[in-house]
Amino acid sequence: MDNNKKKIVFVINPISGTQGKEQILAWVNEKLDREKYDMEVVYTEYAGHAVKIAAQKAAEKAFAVVAIGGDGTINEIARSLVHTDTALGIIPCGSGNGLARHLQIPLDPKKAVDIINGGRLEVIDYGKINGIPFFCTCGVGFDAFVSLKFSQAGKRGPLTYLEQTLLESLKYRPEVYELEMDGNASTRYRAFLIACGNASQYGNNAYITPRATLDDGLLDVTILEPFTVLDVPSLSFQLFNKTIDQNSRIKTFQCKSLRIHRSKPGVVHFDGDPMMAGEDIEVSIVQRELKVIVPCETCKRSGNVLQRAQDYINGLKQLNEAFVEDISHKNRAILDKGKEQIKKLAKK
Repeated sequence: MDNNKKKIVFVINPISGTQGKEQILAWVNEKLDREKYDMEVVYTEYAGHAVKIAAQKAAEKAFAVVAIGGDGTINEIARSLVHTDTALGIIPCGSGNGLARHLQIPLDPKKAVDIINGGRLEVIDYGKINGIPFFCTCGVGFDAFVSLKFSQAGKRGPLTYLEQTLLESLKYRPEVYELEMDGNASTRYRAFLIACGNASQYGNNAYITPRATLDDGLLDVTILEPFTVLDVPSLSFQLFNKTIDQNSRIKTFQCKSLRIHRSKPGVVHFDGDPMMAGEDIEVSIVQRELKVIVPCETCKRSGNVLQRAQDYINGLKQLNEAFVEDISHKNRAILDKGKEQIKKLAKK
């Protein structure tokens, strides 16, 4: 190994995300600056393996560990890199890509490699829910429930997530929560969901905490109160338009720590991954303890407007396709039921 070069490790989750990893790896081999980096590639073999790989590489003083995968793989790697000198790199190829989108890392793998070649570092915050690190969002209520359903689905991708959201929203019932912010007196809310954001979005440009920044030392909390079917179009539009905090059904605030009490145990999520938890949930922020490879400011500015417009259009397109798929599914079910009734009548 050339001592003048920086050690960089690419960690690949072969089963996550929506793109072919071998093609991405071929682009990495083609475009990575070999004058700057000594490259190593490691494949994960089981859930949680990326945590161990990243911890080992941080102990070996690698310059960066790069996640080639989705938000789950990024979370596993990043949680081992906090409080170390090893940076997180991202080549996004997941279903949501929430952290990459917030950081304005291109979804095109070739352009993402260019960002890594630049080697520009920022130090960002991370959150913890019941001691588990998260880097985008965590939450309780409906979004956690959908994350559980999504994890059990046979297929992945944004349409699957939206389909699960549409199907489950019809039967989900809000719960009552007691919230204690920064040790102050608790407040009761009846809520459909409570989302805590370190970054601004779930992924797919669904901005649940649109004012969140990654380096202010604060959690951004969004409470969605009970709503009717008439509220769904405006909520959906504002979610993708980064204005959901302007909706009358929404309450928002910032804090450094949040204690959530509910009447019974249930599911919570961190960066889209579900986890069972008890009646009491502790959420907190840890300021500026993760180094991340990010685009230069000029790159961010030049790509921001066009990318935001295209992402917004894509988000609405995905939402529309999910609605169409849901309606088609229900129509097929009605037709199948009708055919069964006709067969029964024909036998009489």
